[in-house]
Amino acid sequence: MTLAALASTGATPRPSGESLEHQTARIITGINAQLSDPSLATQGAWQLVWLALSDANANMAYIAKSTNGSNEFAVAARGTDADWTDIFEDIEVGKVVPFPESGSPKPYVSKGAKDAFDRVANAVSIASPSPNLTLVQALAAAIQAAPTSPQPTVYLTGHSLGGCIASMLAPYLQAQAKTWKKQPKFAVITYAAPTAGVQSFVDYFNSLSWVIDERQNNAYDLVPHAWADLDTTAGWYPSPGPQATDEVKLLIGTFAQSTKGNVYVQPGTLCLMNTGYTSLNKSLVNKTTQDFLGQVAFQHANDTYLDLVGAPDLPPRPEVTNVTPSFGKAGDTVTINGTGFSPDSVVDFDQFACTTFTIDPSGIKITAQVPDGTGVVHTGVVHVRVTNTLGTSPAVAMGQFAYGGPPPVVVSAVSPTSGNVGTPVTISGEGFAQGATVYFKDKASDSVRFVNTGQIIATAPGLLDVHQTVDITVKVGQATSPKSPADEFTYTGR
Repeated sequence: MTLAALASTGATPRPSGESLEHQTARIITGINAQLSDPSLATQGAWQLVWLALSDANANMAYIAKSTNGSNEFAVAARGTDADWTDIFEDIEVGKVVPFPESGSPKPYVSKGAKDAFDRVANAVSIASPSPNLTLVQALAAAIQAAPTSPQPTVYLTGHSLGGCIASMLAPYLQAQAKTWKKQPKFAVITYAAPTAGVQSFVDYFNSLSWVIDERQNNAYDLVPHAWADLDTTAGWYPSPGPQATDEVKLLIGTFAQSTKGNVYVQPGTLCLMNTGYTSLNKSLVNKTTQDFLGQVAFQHANDTYLDLVGAPDLPPRPEVTNVTPSFGKAGDTVTINGTGFSPDSVVDFDQFACTTFTIDPSGIKITAQVPDGTGVVHTGVVHVRVTNTLGTSPAVAMGQFAYGGPPPVVVSAVSPTSGNVGTPVTISGEGFAQGATVYFKDKASDSVRFVNTGQIIATAPGLLDVHQTVDITVKVGQATSPKSPADEFTYTGR
């Protein structure tokens, strides 16, 4: 699982833009640093052999070899990135196409899965340690250079879409290896993988010889149910929740129909974890669409799977917690607070690179000069993000900067998080002002007291249904705070 998780290193290009060559080099640096880390489950006993990004950064895979004498190799494919190409590959399941390897009957996989497979199989490395080679060429060369004893073993692995791709790379590479002078053994261990194909592909996969053929799945991860039995997830989650809302059920039903009647089947031996639903994000249990989707993301995350298998977490990528001040003009000085800021970090204000900044040795603060956004976002709100060799910080509401002002309006917490009609609720955040309107769902509070730009106290208004969880939003002028699990308030009906 650690090798699978490493494939997500640097998955997102720098927001201000970088070439495929630059991103490849950054990913290689990050993966090398983690492979040499003895505190991880890989124990510093693996070495990068080959890595390639496909065009437009749609897919990535790498080869690593053991350095402890076990003569083992790993081929790891990257899971879904926040890229339209990846998303399209994940959901293009309404059409099945032949898989390139022979079988009887001919194996078929979804067109989306086949497109992802082709991108990885045809990708050519553009950087050391094995430049100008495809996956097959690099693996064949590595096996040829390996000792004869013990017999080399090649593990195919990946998380999410990476696991789906690995399940196709495994039979493909095993077929290719028949022409190699030195014959390796093959094993497949995937994590959270959606289905690749229909029964004919599974029959072909299961007809081959594997040292291991495991599907390691979190029992409450929605993704592995795509596309075999996605509808079953509409009945989630058990107590303490969150239960699926009508909106979630409609969304799941719509995606389930994407198969257009194709019956997908998972290959390999299923190994379930978290069957008792003991691993969950306890702050995402309300019956809201945001909490359900947030819990889906938590259950599917690399970090959750690492925890479930008992592996140490990977070194965290940068995270921005807030920017102060949150508004101003180009040339102003701001402080970026967060974690994981390393000496090699760079700063972006959306697509604009920051050229003047100082990283505090503590790794939790960056002092930066606001870059010029003239012509595009000079009077707009942008996300401030930090990138290093491990990845890019996610865009967060408190990490926004408004060129020209006013400051972004954000709700970061409410207290208490439950109560009755008439309960005074303290709302924390930023961008608040005198005259702000506070909404509980779609009804305005009739008692709002402005404390300061970071705090407002509002009384919960009466709703027709006083047994529901609602979003509290703050409107200042034309700006309204975005909804998030942090702004939820539950009416108890008492």
